[in-house]
Amino acid sequence: MDFTFTEEQQAAVEAARAVFGGVAPDGVPSPAITAGAVADDFDRALWTKLADADLLSLLLAAEYGGAGLDAIALCLVLREAAKVLARVPLLESSAAAVAVQAYGGEELKAELLARAGRGEVVLTVAANGRTGHDPAELAVTARRDGDAWVLDGVQTAVPWAENADFTVVPAHTGDGRTVLALVPRVHAGVVLGEQISTTGERLGELRLESARITARDVIDADGAWEWLRELLATGTCALALGLGERVLSMTSAYTGKREQFGFPVATFQAVAVQAADRYIDLRAMEATLWQAAWRISTGAGGALPASGDVAVAKIWASEGVRRVVQTAQHLHGGFGADVDYPLHRYHAWAKQLELSLGPAAAHEEALGDLLAAHPLG
Repeated sequence: MDFTFTEEQQAAVEAARAVFGGVAPDGVPSPAITAGAVADDFDRALWTKLADADLLSLLLAAEYGGAGLDAIALCLVLREAAKVLARVPLLESSAAAVAVQAYGGEELKAELLARAGRGEVVLTVAANGRTGHDPAELAVTARRDGDAWVLDGVQTAVPWAENADFTVVPAHTGDGRTVLALVPRVHAGVVLGEQISTTGERLGELRLESARITARDVIDADGAWEWLRELLATGTCALALGLGERVLSMTSAYTGKREQFGFPVATFQAVAVQAADRYIDLRAMEATLWQAAWRISTGAGGALPASGDVAVAKIWASEGVRRVVQTAQHLHGGFGADVDYPLHRYHAWAKQLELSLGPAAAHEEALGDLLAAHPLG
């Protein structure tokens, strides 16, 4: 079997490295010493560079100005983005756009996709539900009323909600189906309340009070939300991998030059063993990530549905990124908590990713349910 990336995927990585190469992780105030949000908006200058490098349209078809690549390419770019803590809605906007491409109506696609690929329209997704623990599709109700859908409910912790042009909101109907509504930021019946993430970025509590959304802007195709949810989860795993790799690299550089008793601390067995354990975590995170991304990209069959591979990737990413940053903090000593040193920012982002992914135990339970429903034999 050939596990190498295609030339197009590798080209996307090179383009991403060129764009992210000049990004400083400490370009905004530290969340550790900032009472509110670290910034009012995401990094618009970086967003423009991503658009100019055609990295916002990677997954879009050529008719919409895209490269027609897959989830693997997106995850490769997200991996690079996380290494510099890029403050852009790359995952959310890209995932929402490709969901519209795969499941939306022709009029909606013609109106939205080319503009999203050029960075002119920014999308995000409400995927956390009302509390962050209940399924997102149960937090909002949707009922058909003539040529529109009426939405009621609350979605919490919506990333970039204060700055995105549209939020893709999953909502359940009276007959148990899930639809996806593209809700404008400014719209009758839409109320946004500010929330602050662990990273110091602005989130939004999205309240929908009989908000009427035209039928054109609602996707009611079967499987749309499930597919989008799995792509978002896999992309978050890619962010966790990239962040963890950068943190381990920082730890290696620091312990290689920090001396005790006349020797670099990296030569001490206890330090080397801890670093090796975290390297193993990263390789497991990587293997399970690409398995999940491959299943989503190809639709290939398997002993379990693709959601099983996504669950395994989430288990490793959620636990692994936490272990990597905790070990890095320990091996850095006091520098790990110094707000003039960037490691504490990576720790905050890692915690936010861990919270976004959810506890490993929950994913293990979901995987157990899948195994019970699809006996291996």
